[in-house]
Amino acid sequence: MKYPIAIEPGNEKHAFSVVVPDLPGCFSAGDTLDQALDNAREAIDLWLETRIDDGGTIPEPRPIGEHYNAPEYAGWIWAVLEIDLAQLSDKTERVNITLPSRILRRIDRAAQAAGESRSGFIARRMLAM
Repeated sequence: MKYPIAIEPGNEKHAFSVVVPDLPGCFSAGDTLDQALDNAREAIDLWLETRIDDGGTIPEPRPIGEHYNAPEYAGWIWAVLEIDLAQLSDKTERVNITLPSRILRRIDRAAQAAGESRSGFIARRMLAM
């Protein structure tokens, strides 16, 4: 998906601010334009991941032209960031990991106590981080 971003120009004293109009509350900044773009991509990824984790839907990006003339963005620079939603997929994947036996036993005991499978337990704990 290609999300339009609005960039408020920065200078030696102020950072470049970035807003993603199609993702309410998604914003970022950076001391340089390149840093602002990198931080904006990270902010979008985190916003989308949180939305997915909360069971929400992913908003479709609107054409940049729908945002361009909005008065709140007068004088701002526009860009588009392409986001690979496959990186946020909840499709299950089989993985092979190597762990010390004592760690694996601890995981299995904790999973059993929680009434979960090993995979489910590990996934739930990671989402809680």
